[in-house]
Amino acid sequence: MKRNIRKPLLAAAISVAMLGGCASTQPGLVESSNSNATGGALLGAMAGALIGANSGSHSGRNALFGAALGAATGGAIGYSMDNQANEIARALGTGVNNDPLAALDPNNELIVSKTSNYVKIMFRDPMMFATGSARLQSRAKSKVRKVAKLLANYPKTIVGVAGFTDDQGSYAFNQDLSQKRANTVATILSTNGYPATKGCSYNKAIAPNNSAKNRGLNRRVEVYLYSDRNKMINPCR
Repeated sequence: MKRNIRKPLLAAAISVAMLGGCASTQPGLVESSNSNATGGALLGAMAGALIGANSGSHSGRNALFGAALGAATGGAIGYSMDNQANEIARALGTGVNNDPLAALDPNNELIVSKTSNYVKIMFRDPMMFATGSARLQSRAKSKVRKVAKLLANYPKTIVGVAGFTDDQGSYAFNQDLSQKRANTVATILSTNGYPATKGCSYNKAIAPNNSAKNRGLNRRVEVYLYSDRNKMINPCR
């Protein structure tokens, strides 16, 4: 690595540490973790330093400026996604729960979780739809509308919606039903444009479809929030 880039990257690392300290003390957070902000700042700083170092004759100074700008931008994106997760969790009367076993608890009617790439809201049966129906029940509609209201504050957030069923009936029937259910939720969430939707039939089951309890776990709608379209995943796999 060139000597004129080392100092900017060191400065960027210091900026990331400062950003992490600030984010962790923000009041009112459901969860105090700021890993998304820190990771985004670090990646942004490195990219900014490299771009700046290759811009003009004053490569060292440009790299420093690029690193600082990249750290700020990347950190802001990461914190924005953390903030969205926490705001949505509060509005839905729950907390951010990244425990992979949470999906196996039938008492969790909805689960808000987050990764480095997206925030996920899992809406669970039986509050969502009646058997064989794509019409959203009133209590669930209220919950989805709360998410839509919050998304209005984040116009750059990219939304994806996926529907899942159990294995009762044919794959084709469940494919159609899961797609219709995803569309129903997406229509309410179309605050910033119509979300990408996917019907997953009974693919990607949470539990084996060998009991009424497990089939209930598999019937769900998942909402994904992304900061970058390139980070979107196929929720059916």
